[in-house]
Amino acid sequence: MSDISKSDWLGEPENPAPADPTAAARGPGKPALPKRFYERAGLAAHGDGFRLTLDGRPANTPARNPLVLPTDALAEAVVAEWAAQVAVIDPATMPLTRLANTAIDGVASRRDAVVDDLSAYAGTDLLAYRAGDPDRLVRAQGEAWDPVLDWARDALGARFILGEGVMHVTQPDTTVAALRRAIAETEGPFRLAALHTLTTLTGSLVLALAVLRGRLSPAEAWAAAHVDETYQASVWGRDAEAEARHALRQAEFEAAARLASLARVG
Repeated sequence: MSDISKSDWLGEPENPAPADPTAAARGPGKPALPKRFYERAGLAAHGDGFRLTLDGRPANTPARNPLVLPTDALAEAVVAEWAAQVAVIDPATMPLTRLANTAIDGVASRRDAVVDDLSAYAGTDLLAYRAGDPDRLVRAQGEAWDPVLDWARDALGARFILGEGVMHVTQPDTTVAALRRAIAETEGPFRLAALHTLTTLTGSLVLALAVLRGRLSPAEAWAAAHVDETYQASVWGRDAEAEARHALRQAEFEAAARLASLARVG
């Protein structure tokens, strides 16, 4: 059967409803979420992977590439996201699907560019920049970050020079090269896409690699990335809006870590 007719990755029914004139009259604004148009989300074998199907019709990504997942574990998790949609299809509740689309459309054909982008973090890693005071924050950073840097030295061959404050610290060429090798060794576009998300959300390539390679749990890495914020909150109190933004970013981080785990082949 042919692919689903669609204008974007969410797809459309074969006979879409006419436009709502009332909504059109309200003018531009947050786009309405599309109604759920399928009864059943499923999977079909596709090469070495599994393609999402909606009522038996194969689904595509936003760039109209086949939405194919590399493992049955990740495929089942993506199907569960689609099955969980009720009256409308809300991408905000489908983080694995969104990350899978990124992997297929934005990483698979641009692997070298993504490796280059991630390699830039090797010279600016969060864990290399330390506070000079107060003592409690200095101690908290050391307790959270030093063991991870020890792991990066022993497991990856990346030895960091630490600096105080925000002044740039030039890292050894051998450290940058070692981290670039670790990035390049990441298997497949899905795990590389996850690594990119983990890195950009924390500002630390080392923490991201530690999650990808099982040295840290997602919760441990997220806590380590936010030692400074935790200290500031203990001194000044918590802000509700900032906490809400923090929770959204943490959920995205955890979804990326989950995708990396589910996408591991073998």
